[in-house]
This record gives sequence, structure tokens and C-alpha cells, in this order.
Amino acid sequence: MTSYAGGEEVAGKMKQLCRRVVRVNIRWKVIERFSIFRQFFRFIWDRILVCSTAGGRQGHKYRRLSSRPTSSLSGENLEPPDNWSPMTTTTAGGGGSSGYDSDSDLVSLKISVLGDCQIGKTSFVIKYVGDDPNKIIGLDMKGLNLMDKTLFVQGARIAFRIWDVGGDSMSWDQVPMACKDAVAILFMFDLTSRCTLNSVIGWYTQARKWNQAAIPILIGTKFDDFVQLPPDLQTTIIIQARAYARMMNASLFFSSSTHNINVSKIFKFITAKLFNLSWTIDRNLNPGEPIIDHC
Repeated sequence: MTSYAGGEEVAGKMKQLCRRVVRVNIRWKVIERFSIFRQFFRFIWDRILVCSTAGGRQGHKYRRLSSRPTSSLSGENLEPPDNWSPMTTTTAGGGGSSGYDSDSDLVSLKISVLGDCQIGKTSFVIKYVGDDPNKIIGLDMKGLNLMDKTLFVQGARIAFRIWDVGGDSMSWDQVPMACKDAVAILFMFDLTSRCTLNSVIGWYTQARKWNQAAIPILIGTKFDDFVQLPPDLQTTIIIQARAYARMMNASLFFSSSTHNINVSKIFKFITAKLFNLSWTIDRNLNPGEPIIDHC
């Protein structure tokens, strides 16, 4: 009887132990399932925050630059004197010396360039950064060029990295990467080709899906060829371009890479807006002259 009673006692303890194990397993399953749901809802909440942030119209804000005097920048037609001095560009894997021991004063800015093929986008960017091959960063991705330019502006270095997206259908896949985190997007068209102006709306729509805070600039290229068109056709294109610029809430510039008209001035305009600089630019709506219509 003693042996039997001892067996029952052991069996009872085993049952209690089994119940505890089962309860522990159930608790762990509940905790694990709760953890999965918590991670899922956290992911959803993060997506909501990202979308709400991307959808806002808050622009990029940077500190005011110091008023330290610098040397002037020259070399562009119709360019007023100012205190913006170009410096040697430093690219990944090499480049020149900037004269600084650290990057504490370096502000890196990303700018995207969008538009159809054969409208002069790459020529425009090369005219600005210079034709030094060291300033062009090679990528394995088709339809995308990166070019760098560093400026010395009132005691600080401004490093532009310009993302030049090709204009063919294969380049549309590069738009999200090129536009994300850009402080300004240049929408370009050929002043002698109205179909490229009409295409700007498509580029603008795609770009705004990925970046709604960047400063939009509408740029007409090949102004030197544009002035050879009949006056009535010039007027029609000017009216249409200004209407598109108003719809995009963008500033409008007519430019020429061949004659260096309004090339560096556009980048100065962008930098002045970003850093609240006192440098200003006059509007120019005179027929036969390069249009400048900024907001």
C-alpha cells in the first residue's frame, strides 16, 4: 500500500508539473504572438509617420551663414558681383584639397535634374561644375550621372552633389533614388521643343511622389537657339512656360550652356533660398532676353 500511495504521489506531482509546463508554453505563445502584433503595428505606425512627413510642404532649413567676407565669383554673363567663391571639388576616391583640416564646416546638398533626352541637361551641369573628369562620379546604374561642386560661401563650404537623370524611359526607375532627400529639383526642357515642355508635367508628378519639400526650378535650355525663333512662337512658349511654373509653384529661368547664361545664377538662387542669404536676383520678363521669373 505504501508503494502504491507513493506512486500516486509521484503521478500527482508529474501531472502538476505537466500543467505548469503547459501554462508556461501557453504564456510564451501569447507573449510571442503579442510581440509579433506589436512589431506589425509599430511597422504600420512608422509607415504612417514617414508618409505624413513626406507629404508635408516643410522645406529644408539650414543655419544662417556667417558674414565673413570672401573673394568674388566671376565668369558668367549677366552675373552681378557677389561674395561667392568656388573651391576645389573633392570627389569620392580622390580630388583636390579644400584647405580645411576637417569637414565640420561642410554642408552637403543634393540636387536632382530631370527632363527629356537631348535637351542639354548634362551640358548644363558640366558647364556649372566644370569639364574636369574627376568631378564626374561613375555609377553602374544606367541613366544616372553624379557630379560634384564645392563652394566657399561666407565662411562655410557648400558641397553640391548633382544627380543628373537620363531622359529615356529606362531612366524612370532612377527617379525615386535621385529625388529622395534632394533640397532642389531642376525640371528642364528645350526652349525650341514644346513637346519637352509638355513632358515636364510628367517629370514633376513623378518627382513629387518621392519628395514634396524640395525647391522646384523650371529651366528652359538653349536660349541662344530660342531667340532665333519667330517672335510670336517665342511669346507662346514664354506664356506656356510661365503658366507651368505657376502651377508647379516653381521659379522659371531661361538659360544657355553655350553662352553660360543663368547657369551658376540658378545654383546661387537655390543656395540663397536655403540659407536665407541677402543675395537677390531681379526678375526679367523682357521679350528677347533670358526670362527670370522667381517666386
